[in-house]
Amino acid sequence: MGTWAIGPFGNDAAQDWAEDLHESNDLYFIGDTLDNVLSPENGDQLEAPYGEEGLAAVETLLRLEGRGGVQDDDSAAIDEWVGVVKGKYKSRADLLEKAGRALDLILSERSELRELWQDSEHFDAWRAAVEDQKTRLQGK
Repeated sequence: MGTWAIGPFGNDAAQDWAEDLHESNDLYFIGDTLDNVLSPENGDQLEAPYGEEGLAAVETLLRLEGRGGVQDDDSAAIDEWVGVVKGKYKSRADLLEKAGRALDLILSERSELRELWQDSEHFDAWRAAVEDQKTRLQGK
């Protein structure tokens, strides 16, 4: 796992996702990413890269909603994109609902990403960071 931080942008998959997001000027890419996260059926496992991309998509949506987390070097590309797009952004309940379901799946036993973090000494901090996204998504 090419990961250097517990935050949603502190891994290779999220950074690649951010590069792809820059080619988009609308929410289609975020919605498509959330759909990819939610697509495992019949108990199939959510693969880690989809989970990492999902966390990045949720955090990007939170930033568009004005409920973003810490801004740092890892989030710089996303923060730049949000700055360009935010003026055209209209909140979408469907995406917010998908984001909540995606976070639940990422935290579930069906998540390879959760398994990988669970095997590390940083699991509690990672879980707390994802739970923080859930709290901000609920507007608390």
